[in-house]
Amino acid sequence: MRTGLRLLVPVLLVLLWWTTSAGSTSPFYPPLREVLAAFEESWLFARVGSDLVPSVTRLLAGLLIATVIGIVVGAALGRSLLLAQALNPALQFCRSLPGTALVPISVVLFGIGDGSKILVITFVCVFPVLLNTVDAVRGIDPQLEDVARSYRLTRAQRLTFVLLPAAAPQIFAGIRTALGIAFIMMVVTELYAATNGVGFVTLSARNSFDVPQMWAGTVLLGLLGVALSTLFLLLQRRVLRWHIGMTERT
Repeated sequence: MRTGLRLLVPVLLVLLWWTTSAGSTSPFYPPLREVLAAFEESWLFARVGSDLVPSVTRLLAGLLIATVIGIVVGAALGRSLLLAQALNPALQFCRSLPGTALVPISVVLFGIGDGSKILVITFVCVFPVLLNTVDAVRGIDPQLEDVARSYRLTRAQRLTFVLLPAAAPQIFAGIRTALGIAFIMMVVTELYAATNGVGFVTLSARNSFDVPQMWAGTVLLGLLGVALSTLFLLLQRRVLRWHIGMTERT
C-alpha cells in the first residue's frame, strides 16, 4: 500500500507532463517523447562513462573526505570545550561562506580539474557532519562513559566502541544533509568550469539551444538525486539497525 502511494505521485506527474506537452510547439517546453528520446540517446549508454560516472565520483569523493574530516574534528571538539571555544570563530566564518562563491576561487587556484571540484564539495559538506558530531558527542549520556571506564577501556576504545556508536544516529543525520549539499555543489561546480559531467552537458545543451537535451539532463539529475537518497537510507538502516529497532519498539 505504501509503495503504491509512493509511486502514485510520480506516475501522475509523468502523465500530466506527457499530456500538457504532447501538442506543444513552444521551443522551451518540448513534448515529453522528445525529452525521452534525448535521454535514451545520451544517458542510457553514450555519456554514462564520460559524464555521469565522473560526476558521481566527484560527489562521493568530496562527501567521503568531508565525512572523515567532520567526524574526526567534530569528535575532538565535542570532547574538548577549550578547543571548541578556540576554533569556534574560524568555524563560524568558514561555514558562512557560500559554496557558489568558492567555485571561481578554486578554479583560479587549482584549475578546472577534478581536484578543485572535490575541494569545494568537501569544504561545503564538512560543516553539517562536523557540527552534528560535536552536538552528538556532547549529548552522550555520562553513564555510558562511566560504564566504559569501569571496564577499563582505553580512551581510544571508549571513542571507538562507546562514543561514536552512541553518536552515530545524529552523525548520520549530518551526513544526509551533507549529501544533499554535495549533490547541489556537484552541479554548480560543473556549470562554472568543466569539460565533463552532467551539469556541464546540461549547460552545453542550453547554450546550443538543444532544449530536449537540456530537459533530459534535468530529468537525469532528479533521478540521480532520488537514487542517491534511497541508497543512503538503505545504508543508514543497515548500519543503525539497533537504533531503528529501539525507536520502533518505543
